[in-house]
Amino acid sequence: MTSPSPAPTAKGRGVAVQFQDVHRWYGPVHALDGLSIDIAPGELVALLGPSGCGKTTALRALGGLDEVDAGRILVGGKDITHVPANKRNMGIVFQAYSLFPNMTAGDNVGYGLRLRGIERNERRKRAAEALELVGLRGFAARYPHQLSGGQQQRVALARALTIQPQVLLLDEPLSALDAKVRRQLREEIRRIQIAVGTTTLFVTHDQEEALALGDRVGVMSAGRLEQIASPTELYDRPRTAFVAEFVGLTNRIMGTARGTVVEILGEQVPLLDGSVTSGEVRALVRPEAVRVVPEDGSLAHVVAVSFLGSLCRAQVALPNGDIVVSQMSAVEAAALAPGTAVRVSVVPTPVFAVAD
Repeated sequence: MTSPSPAPTAKGRGVAVQFQDVHRWYGPVHALDGLSIDIAPGELVALLGPSGCGKTTALRALGGLDEVDAGRILVGGKDITHVPANKRNMGIVFQAYSLFPNMTAGDNVGYGLRLRGIERNERRKRAAEALELVGLRGFAARYPHQLSGGQQQRVALARALTIQPQVLLLDEPLSALDAKVRRQLREEIRRIQIAVGTTTLFVTHDQEEALALGDRVGVMSAGRLEQIASPTELYDRPRTAFVAEFVGLTNRIMGTARGTVVEILGEQVPLLDGSVTSGEVRALVRPEAVRVVPEDGSLAHVVAVSFLGSLCRAQVALPNGDIVVSQMSAVEAAALAPGTAVRVSVVPTPVFAVAD
């Protein structure tokens, strides 16, 4: 399933990228099963999914690092399906930094320019500009062992950008870093990508990264694209049960579907397209749509409360034994000690329903 590419918001050298019914087999495994995506010039698309879903295969196919068995890949309207990787003018950043340990940061960044025959002074100038862009001004003379993990990944990003690629490919570039550095660097990546305007494909298994970085996010499963949409649309209006359950935390609450609505916890809630529309179902409800308030005599009760800074999540046992999670402010959670009897309701925003 695809949705139209938005108008590009960044100015720069970005080009359109198209996957047209792309297939890739590894023996009996169908790694890409008819993948079709249109990426607008300057857009950042994040591919998200579990291990083995095909997201990295898609990135490698675009970069020329993997063969395509059927279908076409176009960049700037030109068919590059069978163009060698070294002729595609793409910058690639992998999870492993892959820096040359015997080279300075400046020489690592300028390595691609060296291979392209750019003279030494120009290489140094462009490498310094790229290092400044990624926040490493003055680091050109340092060797990789003198840099932190986050700084090494910035050098790898600068190396990919200094060749002025048509397309930037990011394959789980933050997964080896600790949480705080990951958040900082993903914000830097987004800032740089917008400033430079390079069309970017970002592959990750981290939902938070995908939703924070992508202009659009594509969710993949078993080689197929389940849905591609803006982060807000993907979260609020999933088109398949897989997307509804994979993206974000989701409660599975028993209910009865009748046409366009489902009755859950005494509320009539609209159903999203693609839902089961009759009989006993499980409604997939976000924690922020579950409301919990103390009520003496209620058969539902609080099991535990998790503190998440400004937000908290309360686990609540329903009378039927099911556990649901409600997200709320820390102030609201202060009244919900474990064992507290509570009334549970849901906000009537559209939900996806699957067979019970």
